[in-house]
Amino acid sequence: MSNITLRDISKALNISVSTVSRALTDSHEIGEETKKLVLAYAKAHNYVPNRMARSLKVGKTRSIGVVICSIDNSFVAQMLDGIDQICTESGYQIIIMQSKESYDQEKACINLLYASGVDGIMISPSFQTTDFSHLKELQSQGFPIVLFDRITGELDVHKVTANNIQGAYQATAHLISAGYTKIAHLSSKSTLAMTHERFEGYKQALATHQVGYKEELVKFCNTSDPNKADERIAKAMADLLLQQPEAIFTATDLLSTKALAYLNDHGYSIPEDIALIGFSNSDLAPILNPSLSTVRQPSKQIGELAAQTLINLVKGKDIGPAETILLDTELQVRKSSSR
Repeated sequence: MSNITLRDISKALNISVSTVSRALTDSHEIGEETKKLVLAYAKAHNYVPNRMARSLKVGKTRSIGVVICSIDNSFVAQMLDGIDQICTESGYQIIIMQSKESYDQEKACINLLYASGVDGIMISPSFQTTDFSHLKELQSQGFPIVLFDRITGELDVHKVTANNIQGAYQATAHLISAGYTKIAHLSSKSTLAMTHERFEGYKQALATHQVGYKEELVKFCNTSDPNKADERIAKAMADLLLQQPEAIFTATDLLSTKALAYLNDHGYSIPEDIALIGFSNSDLAPILNPSLSTVRQPSKQIGELAAQTLINLVKGKDIGPAETILLDTELQVRKSSSR
């Protein structure tokens, strides 16, 4: 069945097409009785607005681009759930693209989304990204951009992320309170703020509790290439274990699960031989062997706040100068770090 048009409604109700259009968009120029009449007729006859025609008229597509590292990650999926909820409630569609931790692919995603006419872009940069000129160029044109989860000081835009220093401090302080003092730290190798902040939280906890910092107990592992990540993580774990740490604090979801698997595969009893805690939002953490102690990030809330911030920018609302919103993390202690 073909859809009825604005002209069809106009003829049926004997009012102008422009009046019908304004009534359907809840314009203040149209009286309430006319609005009710038009809306009732449109609903009864299953009127569906032509989104493309409207986007050409108003210069907006009511669509938002979202660039993430990879969709096969529970933390990312939870953020996307929050983004989708806010965008759906606000009448916006989302177009999701994956960088797969590649700088070149990230640039291609941004270019494609911009060419497709999205009203704004939310992005969690790849681990390979050190040059942000592709985003700075769009920003200089007044194009709305919001960074979420992974952020950088290279861009003066609104940002939403977890309080990484707090989360890392919580994890390290927990290990110290459990009696561990020789604590290793395994993190990703990246220029993004997340890496530095989690390393800083680790060092702050050591200093506060008067535990000496040892450089040989820290490894930064390049996991930007998925094909080489397992090999590099295994090498980093082997190097750390030569130092005979009592516990390991891992800084990402990938590193946390891979470290647990490595220790199990190499005959370590956890936590009797070595304790483990890491950042992870995996719903499997409680049922792993042993159950994994984690720092859980407010993933859905990050997505919701980032999406609402971008929508406000797209609508032209004055939300003040660019700011970074830090959300609290949650320490979840399980068997892997308990004495």
